[in-house]
Amino acid sequence: MTTPLRIATVNVNGVRAAFRNGMGPWLDGRGIDILALQEVRATTEDLEGLLGPEWNILHDPATAKGRAGVALASRGEASIHRVELGDDAFDSAGRWLEADYEVGGKIVTVVSTYVHSGVADDAPKMVEKYKFLDAMTARLPELAAHSELAVVLGDLNVGHRELDIKNWRGNRKSAGFLVKERAYFDRFFGPLGETVEGVDGTTGPGLGWVDVGRRWAGEVDGPYTWWSARGEAFVNDTGWRIDYQVVTAALAEKVANYTVDRAASYEERWSDHAPVVVDYLV
Repeated sequence: MTTPLRIATVNVNGVRAAFRNGMGPWLDGRGIDILALQEVRATTEDLEGLLGPEWNILHDPATAKGRAGVALASRGEASIHRVELGDDAFDSAGRWLEADYEVGGKIVTVVSTYVHSGVADDAPKMVEKYKFLDAMTARLPELAAHSELAVVLGDLNVGHRELDIKNWRGNRKSAGFLVKERAYFDRFFGPLGETVEGVDGTTGPGLGWVDVGRRWAGEVDGPYTWWSARGEAFVNDTGWRIDYQVVTAALAEKVANYTVDRAASYEERWSDHAPVVVDYLV
């Protein structure tokens, strides 16, 4: 017997502003069981007030007040949660939050994450981004060993393939589409244990995780999840697919539906990212 589970992720670009601009009605009508948020940029008390008492909230704020911040909100309580990523010297606060949920007698591990955006011509910011991606590379096999039903979701700030960015030719030297960043994703999604050659020419073992969005959509452009505020990017759908649900092979077989909740118009958006909603039959 299977249990339906709807999991959504969205970078809210400030949760208080998102609710002022219409996030509440979207959430009320979407039937979500577990909601992952990134760039919360608010307090736990703010989250509790906005979401209401029917949600159980886990929140990991950033070290710097008013920046980053990730959260998980659920209808049921988490049995355990963790926020550590990488070595003790690495500050991942506000960027990585793991929780275990019991669903239909099974444990589903959910991670809300917000990878650094990085700036191609700013070496220190890219160093931090690569440190985070290195830490993810080390943690993913541990997560898969911990739970065969695991999902890492959020704003990963990398367009993996040319299909994931409308104007990929013009962004080959932009953070978020550098070959070194994309090569991490080649290994994330490469066959488990097999040697994978990344787009940058480096090699490493595949980790066997699955990009739900690409598997569901197939070999098509997008569907995009973020649009620049410049020009008419949203109107023309000149976007990037940088918000993901990345799952273990076992959970990938339980996907029943994948949707990007793109707003009907620019005026109706409540974030510069669109929610990514996936239905699982656990």
